[in-house]
Amino acid sequence: MFETRVLSRSCRIDIYRELREMGCQERGVEIMAPKAVHRLVYARGLDPRAANIVKQEFLASGGEAAVPWKSLDLSHGESEIMMMGTLPEFHRTLVKLREQPFKLPILAQEIETALNNFDSLPEPPWGGRPGTQIMGILNVTPDSFYDGGCWDGKDGAVARGLEMVEQGADIIDIGGESTRPGSKGVTEKEELERVIPVIRELGSSVDIPLSIDTHKPEVARAAVEAGASVVNDVYGLRDQDMLKTVAELDVPVVIMHMQGTPENMQKEPRYDHVVREVYSFLLERTESAVEAGVRPENIVIDPGIGFGKGIEHNLELIDRIDEFRSMGFPVLLGASRKSMFAHILGKEARDRLYGSLAVAAIAADRGVSVLRVHDVAETSDVVRTLEALKVK
Repeated sequence: MFETRVLSRSCRIDIYRELREMGCQERGVEIMAPKAVHRLVYARGLDPRAANIVKQEFLASGGEAAVPWKSLDLSHGESEIMMMGTLPEFHRTLVKLREQPFKLPILAQEIETALNNFDSLPEPPWGGRPGTQIMGILNVTPDSFYDGGCWDGKDGAVARGLEMVEQGADIIDIGGESTRPGSKGVTEKEELERVIPVIRELGSSVDIPLSIDTHKPEVARAAVEAGASVVNDVYGLRDQDMLKTVAELDVPVVIMHMQGTPENMQKEPRYDHVVREVYSFLLERTESAVEAGVRPENIVIDPGIGFGKGIEHNLELIDRIDEFRSMGFPVLLGASRKSMFAHILGKEARDRLYGSLAVAAIAADRGVSVLRVHDVAETSDVVRTLEALKVK
């Protein structure tokens, strides 16, 4: 009897280790390991002639590529393409595309960048420990969907912040305005009165970064002056004043996707292709941020689970969260105790811990850099266990 098994390894580092443990020569390992890594790359906005050139070059390199049927007769204005192949097949194709017309050298560079980004796990711009970090949620509000009213006084909020640090939080996100579905905004004055005292006192007591969860430029500025070092904007820097403020402050910023506003975002959210549309939004907003003076190394992206999405949209975004790594920015995911678990489990927010931990494990395994959570201790245990399992 032979011992025959299908290997589960797909990461290049795992494949290198497996080949070395077999006793393969180092030069052979360097040649063979990339051949074991298969990638799917999607691109759109191509001239149909360019799409057909890419398809032929990819086939000639040993891979495969799919284009829409209507692109084959060159009658359609724009085309899409899905490329399927090993890393060497991509490399051979990209060399050829750099010599082709129809902006294919630009496409080649974008594909190479996306492949490199996908295989890298950038650390958050505020530093800290390597691996997936835990962002503890500290809502200084009376009406947040899970912990509203629990920490809406300074002393209670500071005590909760200190507790989260003890539990393993790498950063604390402080918010003074609820963004739960159906919520209405508060005045700038009220938001400042809620968050600034907490930031000042907590900032003098802990040695981890504090984030301000706000979409108001003056709140962001005052919070940074009080001791916060990160801005988390659920509106994705769509407000030009906020964009200018973040660029001037020169601090890390989380750019999140939301369809609509908190007041109306869950009234029949619609997408044709949710991953594509959220990805395109974040790509456009990050490009606008860089053009406005935000340093690329200061950007973190967040697909906005629960912000203008139905259950099917949230599940697809989580299942394909690793695709967002292609942009090259750290990815933040916030699914903690959200209403999607009511659909999945039929449970109220207080009973959604285990569903939240399941999503946290999947997200960490797929390269999410930051998990924004209510349950710091439990999520930290999940992440540390997962990282132990993935030690190379």
